[in-house]
Amino acid sequence: MLCRGTSRVNMNALVATSRNFKQAAKILGLDSKLERSLLIPFREIKVECTIPKDDGTLASFVGFRVQHDNARGPMKGGIRYHPEVDPDEVNALAQLMTWKTAVANIPYGGAKGGIGCAPGELSVSELERLTRVFTQKIHDLIGIHTDVPAPDMGTNPQTMAWILDEYSKFHGYSPAVVTGKPVDLGGSLGRDAATGRGVLFATEALLAEHGKNISDQRFVIQGFGNVGSWAAQLISEGGGKVVAVSDVSGAVKNRSGLDIERLVKHSIENRGIKGFSGGDSIDSNSLLTEECDVLIPAALGGVINRENANDIRAKYIIEAANHPTDPEADEVNILSKKGVLILPDILANSGGVTVSYFEWVQNIQGFMWDEEKVNSELKKYMVKGFKDVKKMCKTHNSDLRMGAFTLGVNRVARATVLRGWEA
Repeated sequence: MLCRGTSRVNMNALVATSRNFKQAAKILGLDSKLERSLLIPFREIKVECTIPKDDGTLASFVGFRVQHDNARGPMKGGIRYHPEVDPDEVNALAQLMTWKTAVANIPYGGAKGGIGCAPGELSVSELERLTRVFTQKIHDLIGIHTDVPAPDMGTNPQTMAWILDEYSKFHGYSPAVVTGKPVDLGGSLGRDAATGRGVLFATEALLAEHGKNISDQRFVIQGFGNVGSWAAQLISEGGGKVVAVSDVSGAVKNRSGLDIERLVKHSIENRGIKGFSGGDSIDSNSLLTEECDVLIPAALGGVINRENANDIRAKYIIEAANHPTDPEADEVNILSKKGVLILPDILANSGGVTVSYFEWVQNIQGFMWDEEKVNSELKKYMVKGFKDVKKMCKTHNSDLRMGAFTLGVNRVARATVLRGWEA
């Protein structure tokens, strides 16, 4: 199941990113040479990482880093550890980060990286050795003002701590070289909840446009990992009613609203929501078509597709995952014809990279913020991002997805030309 799901994500990442960029470039009337220049990555890195395993045998893994664009600032993007990491997926996600950071209007470009490995099959010491070897191979190609990695699928703050330590052996103590670090090593307060909190702020902004509040809406959340669980907690605290949730272990529903605090505790203790007594167990495949006001896909890509789009009963979709809506479902306008409003991923889930930017700023300044300031600044950026997207929607008579893509692509194109690009 996981392998098939990941392959689907790879395909959708490429298809969706390319389709949306080309459509935005057409709307903006970009010169064909400039359009091609914006698509081609700045640099693609592929390295062999050989480590001794705990049993004394040697194991080799392939690491990737795609640095897509630096017109607006240092490149930024996560590092994922997964068996099916491949150059195409990394390339697509690096490009997506370029547009996402531009939509958020933070001074970054896009990058992405990864190692083809199964982290669950490696010991902590093996993971540390692998991370350090990977850092040794790319340390002269990343940096505080060049390319700033962060955690992604299969990696975490501890991974970033190892990268920081290994990089600092070559370049001196450099906390700003990675974000998503442990707080004790210069990580930012509020980073753990940042993407989920950004989802909350973006949802509030969208609902306010239609005279609605979090407190009078029913929510369904697919995915109960870091993003989904934080979004659920914050929505619940804001008075919203979360009526159904799913994760890899199963799905649970309660029309009166789930007790999210209890559900989070159960999920931690049982490594999943399966068996939660505060609701009825339902088929995970039916979760996306549950009746609700707001649907938040916060797991894999491509989960909303031609097969199930007609059955979606939500009024709003908030894309907390990367590209959860299959291009086919968008292309034939199944959802828009039903009157469903989609808040696209490059805006909805940009809270994580925005607080990563705050962490980078704090590290460079050597002055750390309290959590209240982090959350307050995040809300300003998310609300401003939504307003900027709406302006582009009005200018080009487009939906929210094209409003976001034209905004991001236009900002990168302008920076590229201003820096001296010649057609």
